[in-house]
Amino acid sequence: MLFAGYVLYGGWLSKQWGIDPAKKTPANTMKDGVDYVEAKPAVLMGHHFSSIAGAGPINGPIMAAVFGWVPVFLWCVIGGIFFGGLQDFGSLFASIRNEGKSVGEIIKASMGKFSKKLFIIFALLVLILVIASFVNIVAGTFFTADAGVSGIVKNPNGNQTTAMISICFIVLAVLYGIITNLFGIKTLPATIAGIIAITAITVFGLNYGLAMGRTSWIVVIGLYIAVASIIPVWIMLQPRDYLSSFLLYAMILIALAGIVFAAITGGARGLNFNLPAFTGWTQASGYMFPTLFITVACGACSGFHSLIASGTTSKQLDAEQHARPIAYGSMLIESALGIISLIAVGIVVGSVAEQKFLTINDKGLWAFAGSPASVFGSGIALMFGTPDSHIYKTISALLTLAVSVFALTSLDSATRLSRFMFSELFLKEDEATWKDAKSPVRKLLANPLFGTTLMVVTGCILGGLQLTAIWSLFGAANQLLAGIALMAVAAWLGNVGKNNKMFFIPMAFMLCATLAQLVITVIKEVKKVIANTAVWGDYFQIVFAFAMAILAIVLVIEGIRTFTKQSKKNGLKVPLVAMCD
Repeated sequence: MLFAGYVLYGGWLSKQWGIDPAKKTPANTMKDGVDYVEAKPAVLMGHHFSSIAGAGPINGPIMAAVFGWVPVFLWCVIGGIFFGGLQDFGSLFASIRNEGKSVGEIIKASMGKFSKKLFIIFALLVLILVIASFVNIVAGTFFTADAGVSGIVKNPNGNQTTAMISICFIVLAVLYGIITNLFGIKTLPATIAGIIAITAITVFGLNYGLAMGRTSWIVVIGLYIAVASIIPVWIMLQPRDYLSSFLLYAMILIALAGIVFAAITGGARGLNFNLPAFTGWTQASGYMFPTLFITVACGACSGFHSLIASGTTSKQLDAEQHARPIAYGSMLIESALGIISLIAVGIVVGSVAEQKFLTINDKGLWAFAGSPASVFGSGIALMFGTPDSHIYKTISALLTLAVSVFALTSLDSATRLSRFMFSELFLKEDEATWKDAKSPVRKLLANPLFGTTLMVVTGCILGGLQLTAIWSLFGAANQLLAGIALMAVAAWLGNVGKNNKMFFIPMAFMLCATLAQLVITVIKEVKKVIANTAVWGDYFQIVFAFAMAILAIVLVIEGIRTFTKQSKKNGLKVPLVAMCD
């Protein structure tokens, strides 16, 4: 179904919007060697997918499966094809037709300067949550709980192995970027050498791990993403994401092989799919609407994707015909990964790994507890041996590494995007960079180092919260961003005279679901305040949710005004305007 969606619906979208293979892209016309650098399709595919994936398509479907596997499966398929894929493809296309500019600039062109400022503020709030969520997840897959254990250790546990391999992987990516860009080594031999090196560092990490506490890892991760977001893309972003894509391909192939193997032999080995098809419209986590559509997140639709597509990918796209496979195709691969994660956790539930990674409450409902890498890695690895076997440890290490690498990729991509947007927020029309700012205050605020430092420090502090305290808010904010991005692209397409009607139903649905979730969040947290049981994280959620809801409502009002003007100009009523009337 996902493949059919790519061929049929994706192909139809390309024709509707007029994808032109002969048209020059910003990577060709505005090349600067830092952000605007054309990339080969395979390399850019690796960057884009690694950036948008993170732990989202693994974490989200696992948490949403409390409602049963059928609703999650259907939303991954339908949402991926008609919601997420549409948003990703549309955002990338709109950006490359606007000099590789962000969604904020696209909003400015179609909805005005005021809407642009509001969107940037909203996007920066979302990016803070992205940084906080993935700092939390990466630190959780790295840190060692044993007191007094630090440094390089022999016979490491899973977290220590993952930490060592991840650090070595970063060094490997830098070396790959140097030899391919400065020394002109061809892609094929460099790729072969890179895959061999990945194997070598995996073997090394299985024997020697790196141990540090959680707080120490949060500090190290913060320093890493700050540096990685500032240096040229060819040093770290492109090579690391390209190499990590092979981890993705290996992870998916191993997962699919494991699923088939478990289906054939699982019954005799006690490996059965134990998730119920449907558990009810209401669960401990809330009502299925809007909770399911917020929780699945990246497995079906994610606003963060629009920031990646218009923030980094559009500046590296070498030809317009690459937009569909890279943007629309990556989203559908993410949906497939979400379904694989759903199957993996369905095998873990009821198995020996269940007690370690999942908790069962008195109503028989399970909730996610621990890192998504652990659940996913253990679910697949169990198909290949006992927890003490060498093949189990190897596969589990590779799967956990893949998730941590994707989360690190999302982290420094998010930080790089926040650097762009922070500068955009404070610069005037005639000021191209922070150096051109005439006011000393604006020059400071638009300085990349100031924006990067503020975002990283804020995100890392919030990353110290429990994941459950961040993820629900991140999910709502992220999906609300998707609704706004759909609105922005629809408004731009309407302005340039292209078909935008396919955007209205997904846009309206995402806006309704996410605003409802934010209202529910505020009510829930306010009840804690009234009962005097709230902690500072609860107050944070109230303020954040309320601010995002207000910003989004104002942006929606501006969007409706834009669509109204377009409909009057064309003598038509677009569906959303007709509904509002």
